[in-house]
Amino acid sequence: MPNNPPPGSEKTAAPVPSMEPGFVRLPDPASLFRARAVRLSELAIGHRLAPYLTFLAALARIQENLAASALPPAALAPEGAPLNRSRFVPAEPERALADAFLAALAGVAMPEPAAAALRRVRQSDAASRTAALKQALATPAPTEALPEHALLCAALQIAFSRRAAGLAPETLSPGPAGSCPICASPPLASLLVRWPGARGARYCGCGLCGCFWLHPRITCTLCGATQGIEYHGIDGDAGTIKAESCSSCRRYVKILHQFKDPAMEPLADDIASLGLDLLMQETGFARGAVNPFLLGY
Repeated sequence: MPNNPPPGSEKTAAPVPSMEPGFVRLPDPASLFRARAVRLSELAIGHRLAPYLTFLAALARIQENLAASALPPAALAPEGAPLNRSRFVPAEPERALADAFLAALAGVAMPEPAAAALRRVRQSDAASRTAALKQALATPAPTEALPEHALLCAALQIAFSRRAAGLAPETLSPGPAGSCPICASPPLASLLVRWPGARGARYCGCGLCGCFWLHPRITCTLCGATQGIEYHGIDGDAGTIKAESCSSCRRYVKILHQFKDPAMEPLADDIASLGLDLLMQETGFARGAVNPFLLGY
């Protein structure tokens, strides 16, 4: 099960279209959700989670459609992550965006738990939805409210990616270990990139605002430890996704090898590789990544 040689030692592939390297890569909301929808649809083919992946692909297309217009400026945190999720207060623009997103979802085929959650959220009053949006940002979701939490997080992904896209990269600096420099979210996954100018570098991806930030290789993405790092995979698979575990914090986050599959998208591939999470449950390492569509694992 453990596979300890450093990741990313594969032969490099041909270049892909240029993306600006550096400490942080800001999201382009429309292309972010478009690429996610395409990847989810591709991964759904023949997958045992096909109905769920297909639903999430439809959800990402709605996110893409709603990502086109700009939001008015938000109040930024005076220090640290400018859109710190624990301090962010959803206002009228976020509430309106959430309402538009939930309305657009009404015509989408979805699993019954999601359909029931959508009905409950849409039937709640404005004050309750605002409180639920704030809870989705600040606290883990109660087990009984996981579907509602996921739907509201999807609406917040649109808002946060649009706001993050308007920030100036030079104003951003590294935050605490395991923290997005824009919104202070835990990493969704990390990616060994093949971007020109950053080939072979490792970037962490954020599941809320969609940014990527540079992180040293063979270093825990959660606590920053450099000792006791191991890599786990499923025997016989393509080796494109490993679980990077840390003996210091006893947690793991997946690492994706873009060299082997340039189409990889952190949120989509994290969900499609649920089998690796199930395997990791036998190791004693807890999942450290936060994916709003994979809560409970």
